[in-house]
Amino acid sequence: MTLRFIGTTSDDGDCPTLYSIPETDEVLVQGERETDPEHLVQLRDVKPSETFVRVPRSLLTRYAPRDDAPTLQPFASISHLFREFRHTAWRLETRRGYASDRRSPKWARWQAGEDIANDPANAWRENVAEQTAAGKRFERVRLVDDPSTAGQRFLLASAPSNIAAGEDIRMLTRSQAAPLRLPDCDFWLFDSKILARFAFDDEDTTLGVYVTEDPAEVLTACQARDAAWHHAVPAAEFAERVASTV
Repeated sequence: MTLRFIGTTSDDGDCPTLYSIPETDEVLVQGERETDPEHLVQLRDVKPSETFVRVPRSLLTRYAPRDDAPTLQPFASISHLFREFRHTAWRLETRRGYASDRRSPKWARWQAGEDIANDPANAWRENVAEQTAAGKRFERVRLVDDPSTAGQRFLLASAPSNIAAGEDIRMLTRSQAAPLRLPDCDFWLFDSKILARFAFDDEDTTLGVYVTEDPAEVLTACQARDAAWHHAVPAAEFAERVASTV
């Protein structure tokens, strides 16, 4: 079963952290084991399999889920949000590749050595241009490995078309991202209010999205956005750095 990072009050390697277990709709709490004998004897209905940990109240105040876990729904169910958001649509991309990219005609062209940096407008880029012309922002941060994967190099090569349409795309190395404690999942965050978290299978195929306005989950996404955006560099600058090292 997978664990999904929710949030932590740890700043210096301390341990208080919350995780969700999506397959069971349960929450896992990480903290210091309770060893005080006077406390242990007061615990009720203890099963042999149970243990107990201490966590700061602030961990639960900030991050404990307040709503029922969202259900998986098709990505198409959020298509309207890319037109109807009022201020910012922000994306975190954490994966090393996407099946949708590898199956696209553009992937084959890129592998054949074609320049894919300035492709003509499509429905996505036309909407980006329309929304950014209205003063809205499309932003995303992509994590990149060292060395980068084929999927990451493909996205970097094709980024100029999206940037020309109005997206602000920035890159962050995975080694830089590690100490930021970013979530290990892709998501879209709309207006710092609606979170759409992706689900993928082992082949990088999108299974759907979990959509929520739960304050704890949205707060975690907002914190991730702020930290990632602060450290990421524009895609064009990153591409120049990569080119200079080849």
